[in-house]
Amino acid sequence: MPLSFQHPLPDPEVPFSPRRHTLTTHVGSVAVGSAHPVVVQSMTNTDTADPVGTAEQVAALARAGSQLVRITVNNEDAAAAVPEIRTRLADLGVDVPLVGDFHYNGHLLLTRFPDCARTLDKYRINPGNVGSKRRDENFRTIVQVAVDNGKPVRIGVNWGSLDQDLLTAMMDENARRPEPWTARDVYIEAMVESALRSAVLAQETGLGADRIILSAKVSGVRDLADVYGRLASRCEYPLHLGLTEAGLGMKGIVASTAGLSLLLSQGIGDTIRVSLTPRPNGDRTEEVQVAQQILQSLELRSFTPQVTACPGCGRTTSTFFQHMAEDIQAYLREQMPVWRARHPGVEEMKVAVMGCVVNGPGESKHANIGISLPGTFEDPVAPVYVDGALHTTLRGNAIVAEFLEILEAYVGRTYPARGETVEVAGAR
Repeated sequence: MPLSFQHPLPDPEVPFSPRRHTLTTHVGSVAVGSAHPVVVQSMTNTDTADPVGTAEQVAALARAGSQLVRITVNNEDAAAAVPEIRTRLADLGVDVPLVGDFHYNGHLLLTRFPDCARTLDKYRINPGNVGSKRRDENFRTIVQVAVDNGKPVRIGVNWGSLDQDLLTAMMDENARRPEPWTARDVYIEAMVESALRSAVLAQETGLGADRIILSAKVSGVRDLADVYGRLASRCEYPLHLGLTEAGLGMKGIVASTAGLSLLLSQGIGDTIRVSLTPRPNGDRTEEVQVAQQILQSLELRSFTPQVTACPGCGRTTSTFFQHMAEDIQAYLREQMPVWRARHPGVEEMKVAVMGCVVNGPGESKHANIGISLPGTFEDPVAPVYVDGALHTTLRGNAIVAEFLEILEAYVGRTYPARGETVEVAGAR
């Protein structure tokens, strides 16, 4: 039966939608908005009043790839420590923008500690907890400090601390409808209204529309998609995405990936954070790595070379290829700080580490560089493919070291430093 090409090929961009148009907000040296790549941010969990520990964690997050780092400013000691944190970061060679997270008393701290207000690159305001009787007044005070210091703000609504007066009014209004909405729908609509009304109030106070970022944090994936879908359709402000309490370990990673991927594939989202509950004494930078991997898996950004490795089966009872895949992944991460500066474009490289002859050669050919290891009872040889062609075949006990040498040579040859020329095979 002859092949037929009568039907058109599917559009490779579907189901991904074009990026939603937004204004551009500058947070320090970082541009946030649809004209720029989606920004990865994170947050410290140190006591901000400890400038040494906080500066060290900010530096670790920045070096892991966080482009913005948020710190809690919850009391006078924390506010007083912010300038020293910035100084210590400068001494460490780190200039990542700092975002101050304010709840309840931000209007007091920002006015009483002007050095803190000047040092921070953005203020995060939660309109649900800036007061009750003087909510608008306190909110305007924070915004006025932002205006005076030329700082942007993130108006961050959270369903755990939603403006109860607004919610009650909207619930009462809904009860009078001929066909009332569900309580969930009213709750989500109240979050959207809180964010948008606060943005209007900020602009009325004198803050430019290009200095406002909005967020509406919830804990459930479906709720996240719903609230941001509504918010995105009703404004042009950049949006910060994330589950407010993603959770611990696997649950947090999977929930964040599901929620953020839904929105990013619709073109919604300009900056993201993966809010993982840390393990005791765990590595805080894990949330940065997960955020980067979400963006890279969606092919929205590239941060580090990707390793394709098979899951293993009865043909690969040896764990050698698993260890090799792990060693190569670790090697790539260790080398990236050097490679990123020395070899522009290397973050887009694809590496394959396969465990047997079934898919090994094919996957290796599809990667920039790949190795197919021998499976159980297969010939003890490991063919290496470079740009789709067989490069060499490795044998013996030094396969890993030899492959890493080939990998290093490939990086230097394929991603030359600026001003260098690419070495062409066979050139004289």
